[in-house]
Amino acid sequence: MDYRFKLCFCRDIYDHKQNNRAFMEAVHRNVDCHLLKCEDYRRILERRGFSREDGKRVTDAGEVPCIPTLFFKYHDLHSMPESAMVVKATSSGTKGVKSHIGFDKKSLFFGGIAACRVIARHGLFSMRPARYVILGFPPGKDNQTAISKTQRLSTMFAPALSRRYALRKGKNGYRPDFKGLMAALRRYSGGRAPVRIIGFPAYLYFLLKEMERREIFLRLPRHSMIMVGGGWKQFYKETVDKAELYRLCERHLGVPESHFREFFGAVEHPGVYCDCPNHHFHVPATSRVVIRDVDTLEPVGYGKAGLVNLIGPLAESIPLVSILTDDLGVLHRGCECGCGMEAPYLEIIGRTGVPDIRTCAAGAGELLKEVGRSAFH
Repeated sequence: MDYRFKLCFCRDIYDHKQNNRAFMEAVHRNVDCHLLKCEDYRRILERRGFSREDGKRVTDAGEVPCIPTLFFKYHDLHSMPESAMVVKATSSGTKGVKSHIGFDKKSLFFGGIAACRVIARHGLFSMRPARYVILGFPPGKDNQTAISKTQRLSTMFAPALSRRYALRKGKNGYRPDFKGLMAALRRYSGGRAPVRIIGFPAYLYFLLKEMERREIFLRLPRHSMIMVGGGWKQFYKETVDKAELYRLCERHLGVPESHFREFFGAVEHPGVYCDCPNHHFHVPATSRVVIRDVDTLEPVGYGKAGLVNLIGPLAESIPLVSILTDDLGVLHRGCECGCGMEAPYLEIIGRTGVPDIRTCAAGAGELLKEVGRSAFH
Protein backbone atom coordinates (compact mmCIF):
# COMPACT_ATOMS: atom_id res chain seq x y z
CA MET A 1 0.00 0.00 0.00
CA ASP A 2 1.25 3.50 -0.82
CA TYR A 3 2.57 5.28 2.29
CA ARG A 4 0.25 8.26 1.61
CA PHE A 5 -2.94 6.18 1.65
CA LYS A 6 -3.37 5.90 5.42
CA LEU A 7 -2.76 9.61 5.92
CA CYS A 8 -5.13 10.84 3.21
CA PHE A 9 -7.91 8.43 4.18
CA CYS A 10 -7.65 9.05 7.93
CA ARG A 11 -10.83 9.15 10.00
CA ASP A 12 -10.63 12.87 10.88
CA ILE A 13 -8.81 15.19 8.47
CA TYR A 14 -8.12 17.65 11.32
CA ASP A 15 -6.96 15.18 14.00
CA HIS A 16 -3.19 15.68 14.34
CA LYS A 17 -2.73 13.43 17.38
CA GLN A 18 -4.34 10.34 15.85
CA ASN A 19 -2.58 10.85 12.51
CA ASN A 20 0.86 12.01 13.60
CA ARG A 21 2.48 8.57 13.14
CA ALA A 22 1.06 8.26 9.61
CA PHE A 23 2.16 11.82 8.85
CA MET A 24 5.75 11.29 10.03
CA GLU A 25 5.99 7.98 8.15
CA ALA A 26 4.88 9.82 5.02
CA VAL A 27 7.49 12.53 5.65
CA HIS A 28 10.26 9.91 6.06
CA ARG A 29 9.28 8.08 2.88
CA ASN A 30 8.71 11.24 0.86
CA VAL A 31 12.03 12.83 1.79
CA ASP A 32 13.84 9.57 1.05
CA CYS A 33 12.14 9.34 -2.34
CA HIS A 34 13.37 12.79 -3.35
CA LEU A 35 16.88 12.27 -1.96
CA LEU A 36 17.17 9.17 -4.12
CA LYS A 37 15.63 10.61 -7.29
CA CYS A 38 16.62 14.30 -7.29
CA GLU A 39 20.37 14.89 -7.19
CA ASP A 40 20.05 18.67 -6.80
CA TYR A 41 17.71 18.25 -3.82
CA ARG A 42 20.15 15.80 -2.22
CA ARG A 43 23.03 18.26 -2.69
CA ILE A 44 20.99 21.12 -1.21
CA LEU A 45 20.13 19.09 1.89
CA GLU A 46 23.66 17.74 2.25
CA ARG A 47 24.94 21.30 2.16
CA ARG A 48 22.61 21.95 5.08
CA GLY A 49 24.14 18.99 6.94
CA PHE A 50 21.10 16.77 6.36
CA SER A 51 21.73 13.21 5.16
CA ARG A 52 19.49 10.42 3.93
CA GLU A 53 19.78 8.76 7.33
CA ASP A 54 18.62 12.00 8.98
CA GLY A 55 15.57 11.92 6.75
CA LYS A 56 14.66 8.44 7.97
CA ARG A 57 14.74 9.29 11.68
CA VAL A 58 13.48 12.84 12.10
CA THR A 59 10.87 13.03 14.85
CA ASP A 60 9.59 16.51 13.97
CA ALA A 61 8.67 17.53 10.43
CA GLY A 62 10.19 20.94 11.11
CA GLU A 63 13.63 19.30 11.14
CA VAL A 64 13.47 18.74 7.38
CA PRO A 65 15.32 21.62 5.67
CA CYS A 66 12.91 23.93 3.87
CA ILE A 67 13.38 25.42 0.42
CA PRO A 68 12.10 28.96 -0.31
CA THR A 69 9.26 29.09 -2.83
CA LEU A 70 11.21 31.76 -4.66
CA PHE A 71 13.92 29.18 -5.35
CA PHE A 72 11.43 27.35 -7.58
CA LYS A 73 10.92 30.53 -9.62
CA TYR A 74 14.53 30.38 -10.80
CA HIS A 75 15.46 26.69 -10.58
CA ASP A 76 13.87 23.38 -11.55
CA LEU A 77 13.90 20.49 -9.08
CA HIS A 78 12.43 17.31 -10.54
CA SER A 79 12.27 13.84 -9.02
CA MET A 80 10.81 12.31 -12.18
CA PRO A 81 10.72 13.17 -15.90
CA GLU A 82 8.39 15.98 -16.91
CA SER A 83 6.66 13.53 -19.23
CA ALA A 84 5.32 11.73 -16.14
CA MET A 85 3.66 14.91 -14.87
CA VAL A 86 0.05 14.83 -16.00
CA VAL A 87 -0.86 18.27 -14.61
CA LYS A 88 1.36 21.34 -14.72
CA ALA A 89 0.73 24.77 -13.26
CA THR A 90 2.53 28.01 -12.58
CA SER A 91 2.36 30.48 -9.74
CA SER A 92 0.71 33.82 -10.39
CA GLY A 93 4.17 35.27 -10.94
CA THR A 94 6.04 38.34 -9.81
CA LYS A 95 7.21 40.62 -12.59
CA GLY A 96 6.98 37.68 -14.99
CA VAL A 97 8.91 35.24 -12.78
CA LYS A 98 6.89 32.10 -12.01
CA SER A 99 7.28 28.73 -10.36
CA HIS A 100 6.63 25.80 -12.69
CA ILE A 101 5.18 22.86 -10.80
CA GLY A 102 3.95 19.48 -12.03
CA PHE A 103 2.25 16.46 -10.49
CA ASP A 104 2.23 12.81 -11.53
CA LYS A 105 -0.95 10.72 -11.36
CA LYS A 106 -0.41 9.36 -7.84
CA SER A 107 0.62 12.71 -6.38
CA LEU A 108 -2.39 14.33 -8.00
CA PHE A 109 -4.66 11.59 -6.64
CA PHE A 110 -3.50 11.88 -3.03
CA GLY A 111 -3.38 15.68 -3.15
CA GLY A 112 -6.91 15.66 -4.57
CA ILE A 113 -8.20 13.30 -1.88
CA ALA A 114 -6.70 15.47 0.87
CA ALA A 115 -8.23 18.61 -0.63
CA CYS A 116 -11.64 16.96 -1.05
CA ARG A 117 -11.59 15.85 2.58
CA VAL A 118 -11.02 19.46 3.68
CA ILE A 119 -13.68 20.85 1.34
CA ALA A 120 -16.21 18.24 2.45
CA ARG A 121 -15.50 18.96 6.12
CA HIS A 122 -16.42 22.60 5.53
CA GLY A 123 -19.66 21.68 3.78
CA LEU A 124 -18.79 23.14 0.39
CA PHE A 125 -19.94 20.20 -1.71
CA SER A 126 -23.57 20.30 -2.75
CA MET A 127 -25.86 18.52 -5.19
CA ARG A 128 -27.87 21.74 -5.59
CA PRO A 129 -27.04 23.29 -9.02
CA ALA A 130 -25.53 26.77 -8.84
CA ARG A 131 -24.58 29.68 -11.04
CA TYR A 132 -20.93 30.63 -10.79
CA VAL A 133 -19.34 34.05 -10.99
CA ILE A 134 -15.55 33.71 -11.23
CA LEU A 135 -13.59 36.80 -10.31
CA GLY A 136 -10.57 35.87 -12.37
CA PHE A 137 -9.30 34.79 -15.76
CA PRO A 138 -11.24 32.48 -18.07
CA PRO A 139 -9.44 29.19 -18.83
CA GLY A 140 -7.15 29.16 -21.85
CA LYS A 141 -3.79 28.07 -23.21
CA ASP A 142 -2.32 31.45 -22.34
CA ASN A 143 -3.28 31.08 -18.69
CA GLN A 144 -1.82 28.09 -16.83
CA THR A 145 -1.66 29.59 -13.35
CA ALA A 146 -2.56 27.36 -10.43
CA ILE A 147 -5.10 29.88 -9.13
CA SER A 148 -7.08 29.80 -12.39
CA LYS A 149 -7.08 25.98 -12.33
CA THR A 150 -8.20 26.05 -8.69
CA GLN A 151 -10.99 28.49 -9.48
CA ARG A 152 -12.16 26.23 -12.31
CA LEU A 153 -12.12 23.19 -10.01
CA SER A 154 -14.10 25.16 -7.43
CA THR A 155 -16.98 25.32 -9.90
CA MET A 156 -17.29 21.56 -9.48
CA PHE A 157 -18.18 21.73 -5.79
CA ALA A 158 -21.81 21.98 -6.95
CA PRO A 159 -23.26 21.28 -10.43
CA ALA A 160 -22.72 24.33 -12.64
CA LEU A 161 -25.71 25.86 -14.38
CA SER A 162 -23.49 28.58 -15.81
CA ARG A 163 -20.05 30.17 -15.41
CA ARG A 164 -19.49 33.91 -15.80
CA TYR A 165 -15.92 35.25 -15.71
CA ALA A 166 -15.06 38.75 -14.50
CA LEU A 167 -12.11 39.32 -16.81
CA ARG A 168 -12.64 39.72 -20.54
CA LYS A 169 -9.87 39.69 -23.11
CA GLY A 170 -9.68 42.67 -25.43
CA LYS A 171 -7.16 44.32 -27.72
CA ASN A 172 -5.12 45.57 -24.77
CA GLY A 173 -5.29 42.41 -22.67
CA TYR A 174 -7.70 41.37 -19.93
CA ARG A 175 -10.02 43.94 -18.37
CA PRO A 176 -12.66 43.52 -15.65
CA ASP A 177 -16.24 43.63 -16.91
CA PHE A 178 -17.96 44.84 -13.75
CA LYS A 179 -20.90 46.28 -15.67
CA GLY A 180 -21.64 42.89 -17.21
CA LEU A 181 -21.18 41.18 -13.84
CA MET A 182 -23.63 43.48 -12.10
CA ALA A 183 -26.21 42.88 -14.83
CA ALA A 184 -25.73 39.10 -14.47
CA LEU A 185 -26.02 39.27 -10.68
CA ARG A 186 -29.20 41.28 -11.01
CA ARG A 187 -30.66 38.53 -13.21
CA TYR A 188 -29.49 35.78 -10.88
CA SER A 189 -31.02 37.53 -7.86
CA GLY A 190 -34.44 37.03 -9.42
CA GLY A 191 -33.98 33.29 -9.84
CA ARG A 192 -34.01 30.33 -7.50
CA ALA A 193 -30.57 28.84 -8.17
CA PRO A 194 -27.91 29.83 -5.61
CA VAL A 195 -24.95 31.85 -6.81
CA ARG A 196 -21.36 31.01 -5.92
CA ILE A 197 -18.91 33.88 -6.32
CA ILE A 198 -15.31 32.66 -6.54
CA GLY A 199 -12.04 34.53 -6.92
CA PHE A 200 -9.61 37.15 -5.72
CA PRO A 201 -10.70 39.26 -2.74
CA ALA A 202 -9.46 42.41 -4.49
CA TYR A 203 -11.83 41.93 -7.44
CA LEU A 204 -14.66 41.17 -5.04
CA TYR A 205 -13.97 44.41 -3.19
CA PHE A 206 -13.80 46.45 -6.40
CA LEU A 207 -17.09 44.93 -7.56
CA LEU A 208 -18.79 45.71 -4.25
CA LYS A 209 -17.47 49.28 -4.21
CA GLU A 210 -18.81 49.81 -7.72
CA MET A 211 -22.18 48.50 -6.57
CA GLU A 212 -22.00 50.88 -3.63
CA ARG A 213 -21.22 53.80 -5.95
CA ARG A 214 -24.18 52.90 -8.15
CA GLU A 215 -26.41 52.22 -5.12
CA ILE A 216 -27.14 48.66 -6.25
CA PHE A 217 -28.58 46.43 -3.52
CA LEU A 218 -29.36 42.82 -4.40
CA ARG A 219 -30.38 39.73 -2.49
CA LEU A 220 -28.97 36.61 -4.06
CA PRO A 221 -30.96 33.38 -3.69
CA ARG A 222 -30.77 31.29 -0.54
CA HIS A 223 -27.66 29.08 -0.18
CA SER A 224 -25.53 31.50 -2.23
CA MET A 225 -21.87 31.57 -1.18
CA ILE A 226 -18.73 33.62 -1.61
CA MET A 227 -15.34 31.85 -1.77
CA VAL A 228 -12.17 33.90 -2.10
CA GLY A 229 -8.49 33.07 -2.26
CA GLY A 230 -5.20 34.08 -3.84
CA GLY A 231 -4.59 37.21 -1.80
CA TRP A 232 -4.59 40.82 -2.94
CA LYS A 233 -1.44 40.54 -5.10
CA GLN A 234 -0.63 43.86 -6.82
CA PHE A 235 -3.61 45.50 -5.14
CA TYR A 236 -2.10 45.26 -1.65
CA LYS A 237 -2.54 49.02 -1.10
CA GLU A 238 -6.30 48.55 -1.40
CA THR A 239 -6.42 45.72 1.16
CA VAL A 240 -9.34 46.13 3.56
CA ASP A 241 -10.28 44.43 6.79
CA LYS A 242 -12.20 41.17 6.35
CA ALA A 243 -15.06 42.55 8.43
CA GLU A 244 -15.53 45.28 5.83
CA LEU A 245 -15.78 42.67 3.06
CA TYR A 246 -18.37 40.74 5.04
CA ARG A 247 -20.37 43.93 5.60
CA LEU A 248 -20.34 44.89 1.92
CA CYS A 249 -21.29 41.35 0.83
CA GLU A 250 -24.35 41.32 3.06
CA ARG A 251 -25.31 44.90 2.19
CA HIS A 252 -25.05 44.63 -1.60
CA LEU A 253 -25.50 40.92 -2.29
CA GLY A 254 -27.54 39.72 0.67
CA VAL A 255 -24.94 37.03 1.43
CA PRO A 256 -24.32 36.70 5.20
CA GLU A 257 -20.89 36.32 6.78
CA SER A 258 -21.66 32.67 7.58
CA HIS A 259 -21.70 31.95 3.82
CA PHE A 260 -18.29 33.52 3.23
CA ARG A 261 -15.26 31.20 2.89
CA GLU A 262 -11.61 31.97 2.31
CA PHE A 263 -8.85 29.67 1.05
CA PHE A 264 -5.10 29.80 1.54
CA GLY A 265 -2.42 27.83 -0.26
CA ALA A 266 0.61 27.92 -2.53
CA VAL A 267 1.25 26.28 -5.88
CA GLU A 268 4.43 24.83 -4.35
CA HIS A 269 2.50 23.14 -1.53
CA PRO A 270 0.20 20.13 -2.17
CA GLY A 271 -2.41 21.17 0.36
CA VAL A 272 -5.37 23.49 0.84
CA TYR A 273 -6.49 25.51 3.85
CA CYS A 274 -10.10 26.62 4.27
CA ASP A 275 -11.25 28.94 7.02
CA CYS A 276 -13.60 27.72 9.73
CA PRO A 277 -16.78 29.55 10.85
CA ASN A 278 -14.52 31.83 12.92
CA HIS A 279 -12.44 32.51 9.77
CA HIS A 280 -9.28 30.72 10.92
CA PHE A 281 -7.12 28.48 8.72
CA HIS A 282 -6.86 25.24 10.70
CA VAL A 283 -4.04 22.99 9.52
CA PRO A 284 -5.27 19.63 8.14
CA ALA A 285 -3.67 16.38 9.29
CA THR A 286 -1.98 15.97 5.89
CA SER A 287 0.11 19.11 6.49
CA ARG A 288 2.09 20.87 9.17
CA VAL A 289 2.99 24.53 9.58
CA VAL A 290 6.15 25.88 11.21
CA ILE A 291 6.67 29.59 11.80
CA ARG A 292 10.31 30.61 11.41
CA ASP A 293 12.25 33.65 12.54
CA VAL A 294 12.85 36.00 9.59
CA ASP A 295 16.56 36.38 10.39
CA THR A 296 17.62 32.97 11.75
CA LEU A 297 14.94 30.70 10.23
CA GLU A 298 14.66 28.98 13.61
CA PRO A 299 11.13 27.91 14.70
CA VAL A 300 9.47 30.52 16.94
CA GLY A 301 6.55 28.46 18.27
CA TYR A 302 2.96 29.51 18.89
CA GLY A 303 1.83 33.11 19.07
CA LYS A 304 4.85 34.72 17.38
CA ALA A 305 5.12 36.12 13.86
CA GLY A 306 7.53 34.82 11.28
CA LEU A 307 7.91 33.24 7.86
CA VAL A 308 5.42 30.49 7.08
CA ASN A 309 6.98 27.08 6.44
CA LEU A 310 4.46 24.65 4.88
CA ILE A 311 5.13 20.91 5.14
CA GLY A 312 3.26 18.33 3.07
CA PRO A 313 4.55 14.85 2.04
CA LEU A 314 2.12 14.11 -0.81
CA ALA A 315 4.07 14.97 -3.99
CA GLU A 316 6.71 12.66 -5.48
CA SER A 317 7.15 14.58 -8.73
CA ILE A 318 8.96 17.57 -7.20
CA PRO A 319 10.53 17.88 -3.70
CA LEU A 320 7.84 20.07 -2.13
CA VAL A 321 7.83 18.33 1.24
CA SER A 322 9.00 21.47 3.10
CA ILE A 323 8.75 24.90 1.49
CA LEU A 324 9.35 28.34 2.95
CA THR A 325 6.84 30.91 1.71
CA ASP A 326 7.19 34.68 1.62
CA ASP A 327 4.10 34.96 3.83
CA LEU A 328 4.28 36.30 7.35
CA GLY A 329 2.07 34.40 9.74
CA VAL A 330 1.34 33.34 13.28
CA LEU A 331 0.47 29.80 14.40
CA HIS A 332 -2.14 29.50 17.15
CA ARG A 333 -3.30 26.56 19.25
CA GLY A 334 -6.60 25.17 18.04
CA CYS A 335 -8.24 25.65 21.43
CA GLU A 336 -7.91 29.41 20.98
CA CYS A 337 -10.36 29.41 18.08
CA GLY A 338 -13.60 28.28 19.66
CA CYS A 339 -15.01 26.53 16.57
CA GLY A 340 -14.48 23.05 18.01
CA MET A 341 -11.52 21.97 15.87
CA GLU A 342 -8.40 21.22 17.91
CA ALA A 343 -5.93 21.44 15.02
CA PRO A 344 -3.62 24.49 15.18
CA TYR A 345 -4.64 27.38 12.97
CA LEU A 346 -2.59 29.71 10.82
CA GLU A 347 -3.10 33.46 10.77
CA ILE A 348 -1.70 35.21 7.69
CA ILE A 349 -0.65 38.76 8.47
CA GLY A 350 1.06 39.80 5.25
CA ARG A 351 3.91 39.14 2.91
CA THR A 352 7.50 39.95 3.66
CA GLY A 353 10.26 41.71 1.82
CA VAL A 354 13.18 41.88 4.21
CA PRO A 355 13.25 43.80 6.49
CA ASP A 356 9.70 45.23 6.48
CA ILE A 357 6.34 43.80 5.46
CA ARG A 358 5.55 44.19 1.78
CA THR A 359 3.85 42.12 -0.85
CA CYS A 360 5.64 39.74 -3.16
CA ALA A 361 5.10 42.26 -5.96
CA ALA A 362 7.15 44.80 -4.07
CA GLY A 363 9.77 42.60 -2.47
CA ALA A 364 10.27 39.27 -4.23
CA GLY A 365 13.78 40.09 -5.39
CA GLU A 366 14.92 41.25 -1.99
CA LEU A 367 13.37 38.25 -0.27
CA LEU A 368 15.09 35.82 -2.62
CA LYS A 369 18.46 37.36 -1.86
CA GLU A 370 17.98 37.47 1.90
CA VAL A 371 16.11 34.24 2.53
CA GLY A 372 18.03 32.37 -0.14
CA ARG A 373 21.31 33.47 1.43
CA SER A 374 20.13 32.31 4.87
CA ALA A 375 18.75 29.04 3.57
CA PHE A 376 21.60 27.84 1.41
CA HIS A 377 24.78 29.39 2.78
